[in-house]
Amino acid sequence: MRNLKLYFLLCLVTLSGLDLFAQDIKVASPNGELQVHILIEEGKIFYNVYFDGMQMLQKSPIGIKGKDVDLSSNLRLISKIESKIDERYTESKIKKSDVHYQANELKCKFTNPAKNQIEVIFRLSNNNIAFRYHIPQTGDASNLTIENELTGFNFPESTTTFLTPQAPAMTGFAKSKPSYEEEYVPDAPMSKASKYGLGYTFPSLFHIGTKGWVLLSETGVNATYCASKLSEVSRGGNYKLAFPEPAENNGIGDAHPTLALPGSTPWRTITLGRDLKPIVETTIPFDVVEQQYQPFKGLRFGRSTWSWLLWQDGSINFEDQKKFIDLSAKMGYEFVLIDNWWDARIGREKIAELATYAKKKNVGLSLWYNSNGLWNDAPQTPKNMMNTSSKRKNEMAWMKSVGIKGIKVDFFGGDKQETIKLYEDILSDANLYGLTVIFHGATLPRGWERMYPNFAGSEAVIASENLIFSQQADDTEAFSATLHPFIRNTVAAMDFGPVLLNKKHNKGNDGGNIRRTGETFQIATSVIFQTPIQNFGITPNNLVDMPEHIIKFMKEVPTTWDETILIDGYPGKFCILARRNGEKWFIAGINAEKEEKNIKVKLPMLKSNNVMVYADQTGQTSQVNKSSLGNDREFEFKIISGGGVVLVGE
Repeated sequence: MRNLKLYFLLCLVTLSGLDLFAQDIKVASPNGELQVHILIEEGKIFYNVYFDGMQMLQKSPIGIKGKDVDLSSNLRLISKIESKIDERYTESKIKKSDVHYQANELKCKFTNPAKNQIEVIFRLSNNNIAFRYHIPQTGDASNLTIENELTGFNFPESTTTFLTPQAPAMTGFAKSKPSYEEEYVPDAPMSKASKYGLGYTFPSLFHIGTKGWVLLSETGVNATYCASKLSEVSRGGNYKLAFPEPAENNGIGDAHPTLALPGSTPWRTITLGRDLKPIVETTIPFDVVEQQYQPFKGLRFGRSTWSWLLWQDGSINFEDQKKFIDLSAKMGYEFVLIDNWWDARIGREKIAELATYAKKKNVGLSLWYNSNGLWNDAPQTPKNMMNTSSKRKNEMAWMKSVGIKGIKVDFFGGDKQETIKLYEDILSDANLYGLTVIFHGATLPRGWERMYPNFAGSEAVIASENLIFSQQADDTEAFSATLHPFIRNTVAAMDFGPVLLNKKHNKGNDGGNIRRTGETFQIATSVIFQTPIQNFGITPNNLVDMPEHIIKFMKEVPTTWDETILIDGYPGKFCILARRNGEKWFIAGINAEKEEKNIKVKLPMLKSNNVMVYADQTGQTSQVNKSSLGNDREFEFKIISGGGVVLVGE
């Protein structure tokens, strides 16, 4: 009789579709190479990640603790649903314009003794994992403040890291940090503490010895949650998801996010590969998010000149801005960016006059703004325009009336939910007035290129302005440039401001810090660094003091791409990257190592045997030649130390 009762119980479980006795629930990618095993152990949830038969993440925790609600322990599985996702979308602003996203999804719903529920959702595509929590409303409470997210990433002992530290709140220039502008430490042991003891910012790259590589980040962050970071590593290799510091944004807003119920957290993303190719080529930040509003008709992206980078504050005057409008027109560029102080040093009437002058030359103006004066001490104006709804809309209405095409908003200094809401408010309002948006001194974008149609990019990196501020930045430029394609630029558009052709970094090209890299290196960064609006560092004198082929290349290089392929490279050493716009391929290589590199590459993507080859020579002089591929589609070239090579073909 006892055995008969047990038989009937097992039959009921099977009929209900639930294996309540299972301790290990599995989901795999479409090709089967990537697997997640969800383990339920004494009421707590963990996950393990396997790739190509090897364990990449080991017994990592899952769960949330909310105010008076514990969704991390004493949990019981009540349902699991598996499904397939097969979607296609187009997005011109990312590294690949047409994307076919295929994934297997697993939704596991758990309950606690108080009957509160949490749903853990995993999506596995080939080489990528995205997972998040969904919290249903199970009682009268219609919101939940998240006090602790247990989400962890537990790496094997042999792992080394490529991480950048979280900066202390209210530090840096005019108390504007954190702004994602700290140095990376390559190939560091996991035991190494971060510079400030506050963990690390996303994206985060890990090298698991001979097993391969893992990139961590998050996406889908909007006003319903805060942005997150990684904690310091605990004993055993676990990095925990961490919320912003309470002091961020001058203490304004809660460091803990509050979800309206039912509600979902952002997606946490894990990209894996035996080599770095899947890391560089991933589209997972955009695959799992949705557009938040319809784009303003006629939004424009492209190339821009920018006087402030090399000519600095002194160039914010009417005549110098006309010179840069003329420069953009001669280059065939779409924009000019006018930086800080324009309201005081040029004035609104003259800005309107410049916009009219630029329009006649088919050039659009973009204007700089301070995010506000409440959470930073930055004196640059205009300020107190972007932080409140009525002033912001009035300002944007004025911009639309005089023909301004974009804005660049600076000095945010935080990742709290309150601040993420400000980002979203600026973007959504700007779209109504036909303005593209760049954020500077800002957080990492998290899926925003697809979510917000008028979003163009964010700095969130030690960008080109530091080449003006510090000779040390120039001395290490090649090293830094070979990190970004593998880390920062893998997940989001990066407003770096590349291509400084002046040998000396000042207005006259006769003083200041000295460029250590070659001219071809500089133009190569226009391909290697990706963002749909590129604020290039070229200046009017470059039209006469640079080789003709350098200027010709800069007139032709696009800023939007249909395809991206990593050919070879290693973070901090070298990078060879191919991008396609239409039928034309641009293959760019840069070398940060002390010795020149002899490279042999296969280029099966090229239909024609003929290529234009731009290359830095000894002494960092650039040359261009026509050349041909071999019968096996191979091409051999050398890259000098601090130099670059660019191949252009179809």
